[in-house]
Amino acid sequence: MRAGALALLLAAAPAAADPPRLALPLACEYGRTCVIEDYVDADPGPDQRDYTCGIKSRDDHRGVDFMLPDLAAMEAGVAVLAAAPGVVAAVRDGVEDTPVTPGNRGRIEGRECGNAVRLDHGQGWQTLYCHMKRGSLTVAPGRRVRTGDVLGAVGLSGLTNAPHLHLGVLHEGRIVDPFDPGAGRTCGTGGPTLWAVDLPYHAAGLFTAGFSDGVPAFADVQSGAARRMTMAPDAALVLYGHVFHAEPGDRLGLEAQGPQGEIFRQEIALDDPEVQLYRAVGRKAPPGGWPEGAYRGHVRLWRGETLIATRHADVAVRR
Repeated sequence: MRAGALALLLAAAPAAADPPRLALPLACEYGRTCVIEDYVDADPGPDQRDYTCGIKSRDDHRGVDFMLPDLAAMEAGVAVLAAAPGVVAAVRDGVEDTPVTPGNRGRIEGRECGNAVRLDHGQGWQTLYCHMKRGSLTVAPGRRVRTGDVLGAVGLSGLTNAPHLHLGVLHEGRIVDPFDPGAGRTCGTGGPTLWAVDLPYHAAGLFTAGFSDGVPAFADVQSGAARRMTMAPDAALVLYGHVFHAEPGDRLGLEAQGPQGEIFRQEIALDDPEVQLYRAVGRKAPPGGWPEGAYRGHVRLWRGETLIATRHADVAVRR
């Protein structure tokens, strides 16, 4: 989240002392029904790297993104929980739950965090909970909360196109990486963190997922040229996932839904993975073509019973 998204944070904080210990900020089973997609960007320049020197971050990303596997999970309701005891310092509600597009990006400016809650834990420490569901907030400024108290629900508000919780941790207004709070680690796991729960790191992940109108060349997947945002009704509907650092035995699940329900669902074993690879699944257009409307695909990377990464893709069928 960039500086404009942090307007909610600008309250004075008291003096420094021991940081809070953080619990899981979602009512989910980590590695099954939620997963960290992006970490704090530890690179001070235009590149990005996470606290392990891996690539699971984005330039100037200022928090930890806990992703839900799909919109159905959001619609069913996943509670956002206080990660530590504190006092509600600020809230914002009323931002619509809708994926960001070039057409609505201007309306989001200054409200990139979406519906949100900021907690003050004392001694200069605060946590920020972004992209919550409109109308779900259960707290008001001044209320004291305990670890695990419900603050609201995961939504799709602000600068996002997938349901997730952005958790920001701050000390005296500075962004703190809860996986490397001293910002002194030279790379790797095993150092001190702010977490009171085990959140294992996996180097493997998904660069992207996308729809195309045929089985794409790998170079086009890598460059983005394969992605289609609109398609004709008579085109093939192909969903692909671009994977990095998979291990033998990992599985890639690809599924697509349209206006009339599920189109396909398939799982592919990655028995001999390379540093980067992609897999694609698709269907030819039915007689008369695909119905007009919105189509969404989900790609998930599994290791045993553990969810490693999830990405989604959208395409519109138009005549």
